[in-house]
Amino acid sequence: MSKAEDGQLDAVQAALAAEHAAVYGYGVVGGRIGEERRTEARAAYDAHRARRDALARDARDLGGEPVAAAAGYALPFSVPDSAAAVRLAARLEDRVAGVYSDLVRAAEGDLRATAAGALREAAVRAARWRGGSVAFPGLAERAGTSTGRGPAPDASDTATGPAASSATASPTA
Repeated sequence: MSKAEDGQLDAVQAALAAEHAAVYGYGVVGGRIGEERRTEARAAYDAHRARRDALARDARDLGGEPVAAAAGYALPFSVPDSAAAVRLAARLEDRVAGVYSDLVRAAEGDLRATAAGALREAAVRAARWRGGSVAFPGLAERAGTSTGRGPAPDASDTATGPAASSATASPTA
């Protein structure tokens, strides 16, 4: 496998890990969100499940074994009510946009176009949840790193990173 193909596979695996965590996070959002935004939360949950499944296929197509979902993910903050659920949904979308920006950078052809579409969708959902947009969606987490590529999602600071061990694999609320 070439270095470029390795980079694509790594970026696909990172996006897949983020999608696993987003699906988990939207389970929490759905349990706390108010009735007026439940349909929006369900649509986002379904979109992330579809993206997750497509990324698993992409990982296989690139010769890799798709990264598995963790049993649970640490949440970045307590989610006791609908307002916190809305904040969590925006955070999930920001983190997913970040990994898709990395995938856009690493991929080419159809995979790059798909990643760009996923980045756009995550940015639009984040703006809807937040009530406003950011200048460069998906790049906020990447600022401050010398290469422009940030670390893989980390459960210690977001709901979209896989937990490092079974001791931290359950959500903290």
